[in-house]
Amino acid sequence: MRGKLVPSCRACGAVVGDVVLDLGEQPPCDLFPPAADPGPDPVFPLRMWLCGRCSLAQLVEDPGTAEEPAGVEPRALTEQAADAVRVLTEAGLVRPGATVAEYGSPHGGSWLPLLRAAGMREAAPGERADLVVDCFGLMHEPVQDKAMAERAERLAPGGALVAQFHSLASILAQGQWNALRHGHFAYYSLPAMTALARTAGLAPDRSWSFPLYGGTVLLELRPGARPDPETQRRERAELAAGVTDAATVAGLGRAAADGAARLRRELAERVRGGKRVLGYGAASRTIALLNRAGIDHELLPAIVDISTGKHGRRMPGCRIPITGPATLRGDLPDVVVLFVPDLLSEVRESFPELKAQDTEWLLA
Repeated sequence: MRGKLVPSCRACGAVVGDVVLDLGEQPPCDLFPPAADPGPDPVFPLRMWLCGRCSLAQLVEDPGTAEEPAGVEPRALTEQAADAVRVLTEAGLVRPGATVAEYGSPHGGSWLPLLRAAGMREAAPGERADLVVDCFGLMHEPVQDKAMAERAERLAPGGALVAQFHSLASILAQGQWNALRHGHFAYYSLPAMTALARTAGLAPDRSWSFPLYGGTVLLELRPGARPDPETQRRERAELAAGVTDAATVAGLGRAAADGAARLRRELAERVRGGKRVLGYGAASRTIALLNRAGIDHELLPAIVDISTGKHGRRMPGCRIPITGPATLRGDLPDVVVLFVPDLLSEVRESFPELKAQDTEWLLA
């Protein structure tokens, strides 16, 4: 067993805090080996730590790999982007002639086409912008305070930064323990994001929520701002839910044990009953779930994914092959395990033959 890193906060530098989720040794979430590669695959500790000073939930160790094949942007993500641009337009932050700079996710999902269509101009490199958009980009930054300062420095006088993030409150409420993955360095609550913003001279103003990923927040940040009543209400609700309490956040560990055992039990029951089972969605969050549950190709013979870059590869650690959509249109499965619940309506519409067969959907 390799020695484990003693954490220090990626935002405030504090060394006081608690490990609130430990998923053990896991393969990198951005590694999809060729299907013929026999392994073994490398593994690294996968742990979440909650800072005792600023309450930022964060990744402890990271292997530093970056090999993930490009995925295809799901419809749920494009619809949410359109909704976000709509509310920002209504709020007066998106307006013709204003400038915008975007810090996006390395997995894709840019808002720039929508913002250009609304009449905004993309700021040149180094140019300050009226609106700085961070669309799931900040969580990919290992040094959080430095990344926030970089975004704040891009603001023109009177400008605003809007940051979109998967809410830690939602992760807790829904037991989404497998949101933890290598390469995602931070998991934000409103109190933690507020503390991080203050290191760069920013403060919260308005906020909006969306159903994506079970609960996503879009927060407006600007110098000298005060949180509006809805943001204050949302922060009180998060505090009541325990987002700053290590014992509460540690409930994700219990959710991990229960969820992994439940998925394995449900798959085993269906396989014993003679059901043909396939998975859908070779997402990074699927890797920890499969490995924690001890699910391999005997319980789940294949996972279908629309991304051609993943075809002919396999899931790391469990040797489950990744195939294309034709697999769902051949020998129709009795059960489909959906590893990204946001895709449910999109996948159902894309494969009407599964509805005709009355295929069972298991949401993992």
